[in-house]
Amino acid sequence: MPDPLLLRLKHLLIDTLKLEGVTPETIPDDEPLIGSGLSLDSIDALELVVSLEKEFGIKIASSEESRQALASVASLAAFVRARADPARLPPL
Repeated sequence: MPDPLLLRLKHLLIDTLKLEGVTPETIPDDEPLIGSGLSLDSIDALELVVSLEKEFGIKIASSEESRQALASVASLAAFVRARADPARLPPL
């Protein structure tokens, strides 16, 4: 069964960044989000950070923390799991 948090994050990516023609199934878990992969840029990253903070109540305090968290969907899921209130996470 797919990880519900990964699926939720993929939907958040698509909705926040208005990615046309992209479905959750076409976003690899371990492919880089910035630069290659989805070809997100710094503006996209900022929009995504704001959405993550609203959705999960987490704070991404620095550009280095942001770079690590946004490395891939899988790294983003690990970051969110480590910092979000468990009540805001989808059940496993």
